[in-house]
Amino acid sequence: MTPDALKSVIAPFCKAAQTAQLPDLECAIDAVIAPDAAIHLCHPFGTGTGPGHLTAALTQLLVALPDLERREMILLAGTSPQGDDWVGTCGTYMGTFAAPFLDIPPTGHLAHMRYHEFFRIVAGQVVEMQAIWDIPELMMQARAWPMVPQLGAFLATPAPMTQDGLTADGDGAATMRHVLDMLTALCRHPGNPDPAVMELPRFWHPRFNWYGPAGIGTGRGISGFRHWHQIPFLRAMPDRGLDPDGLTSHWIAQGAYTCETGWPNMRLTITGDGWLGIAPSGQTITLRSLDFWRMEDGLIRENWVLVDLLDMYSQIGVDVLGRMREFNKARSFGPLSLSDGLER
Repeated sequence: MTPDALKSVIAPFCKAAQTAQLPDLECAIDAVIAPDAAIHLCHPFGTGTGPGHLTAALTQLLVALPDLERREMILLAGTSPQGDDWVGTCGTYMGTFAAPFLDIPPTGHLAHMRYHEFFRIVAGQVVEMQAIWDIPELMMQARAWPMVPQLGAFLATPAPMTQDGLTADGDGAATMRHVLDMLTALCRHPGNPDPAVMELPRFWHPRFNWYGPAGIGTGRGISGFRHWHQIPFLRAMPDRGLDPDGLTSHWIAQGAYTCETGWPNMRLTITGDGWLGIAPSGQTITLRSLDFWRMEDGLIRENWVLVDLLDMYSQIGVDVLGRMREFNKARSFGPLSLSDGLER
């Protein structure tokens, strides 16, 4: 299928979710997703089968944010090197946080939660979905994040600077090759102890933005990327990229954009201190990382990264949502309502 034809498959879901109303949204999901599709959602929703699994998760979100809207920023489609047809989407769920979501206390204010959602398509239907919602982003807005403070900046992640994330087109082979070469160079260190072997200036724009998940945060430029993400990450898990057995990444690209999904696509061992306050237990973990890149003038200018951090914490025996509930026992969890503001 052509990229445009692939995008048209999920268009009914994207359209219905823009102004989410449950009956229309449920009908669109039923039309788009095959009855036996594998639906892989972030922790704590897990993996299920068929459209009902996605509908159930979105229903919980819609109860908490009753004026929910899905605001898409990047939409890519194509055929992966393995020969599979994928659509990758990046955007933000937004709405008034009026009732608890996964026991995150409501704020009564407009809230934002980034999503990266990927859809594998066969014969005009979605047969697999891999999706991460940045649930810690909601927890931070509710002042309910129970883990360590993030090193990077906290912000509502912006759309591409060029504002063309929904109209990307053309051959993306060179973009994908550049990003793959960059990742290969990154993996030379710390096996080679000299950080210069990663050649970051050869791949990254000097003003690039690295939009990490809440819990890690955003970094600006090579210095920001190193200090707020890369140094603590590699100090804790220096075997990054050395054990790819059984891991799969799916890549597609259009024009200046490329994206990757994997469930999971990284295996690492926590042998050092410094990452998210986690003790160096020697425990092996896997990470689900769903990423988008945009290139400009032959260099990576923006990189959107989501990692299922709640799943990672679960692997090391930490129930983040349970810990949050302990922290917030004394807070009100009742639904909030605001008047129309006309009374005096």
